[in-house]
Amino acid sequence: MRKILRRREVVMDDWEGAATSGANEANASRIFPLSELIENANPWHAFSGRVGVALKPADKIEGIAPFLARACLVTVEFPGPGDGRGYTQAHLLRERYKFAGEVRAVGAGVKQDLLFFMARSGIDSFDLAAGENFDSAQRALNKYDVAYQPGVPLSSVRRQRFFV
Repeated sequence: MRKILRRREVVMDDWEGAATSGANEANASRIFPLSELIENANPWHAFSGRVGVALKPADKIEGIAPFLARACLVTVEFPGPGDGRGYTQAHLLRERYKFAGEVRAVGAGVKQDLLFFMARSGIDSFDLAAGENFDSAQRALNKYDVAYQPGVPLSSVRRQRFFV
């Protein structure tokens, strides 16, 4: 198990125990890549534990819609700090598809100086990039309590500077 930052707290990741043969599926948690689900959803439907979906930057967000009702987690990949497609994917998951489960940022682009912006897009957990410090990441995430742009509502943002 590894540590992640979930809802502004450092916790042990309970999704690390992907189902293996002989594992108790009812207690397991498994993340399926969206591309595999689109090709063959049978393993998804047959799996009895908690399920999640992994989005790659090039995945079309519309493809995830049939799987959201059962998904507990959606991971959004940030391959580098300059790739912003994950922000759009997270925002659409929350606003267009009304996904209420956990949205997690993963990849080498999950850096502490971008966490506030990721959270404003609807991401509520972070698998930090290698070398990132959890204490610094928590401080960075809680640094601002006013947002100038509208976004996905956060409890830590007391007010928006401009309202739409």
